Amino acid sequence: MTTLYDGFDIESFEAGKGLWHARIRRADFSLVAIDGVLFPAMEVGFAWPDRDAAIRDAKHHIDRFRRRADDSDDE
Repeated sequence: MTTLYDGFDIESFEAGKGLWHARIRRADFSLVAIDGVLFPAMEVGFAWPDRDAAIRDAKHHIDRFRRRADDSDDE
């Protein structure tokens, strides 16, 4: 299942029985920069119990990235 959120695609997937993870990619397929390192995608979360929990965690990470980027723009 793929969810679009704030310019990112969040793909949730079951890595094992009851072990949900999420993968984040930019919707435009450009690379994601984290501390100056470029990634085509990023997997987040741990073994979440369901798809919704994995997606919520991915959204939290996207929001945190946005805040960090906004803070670094202010400097």
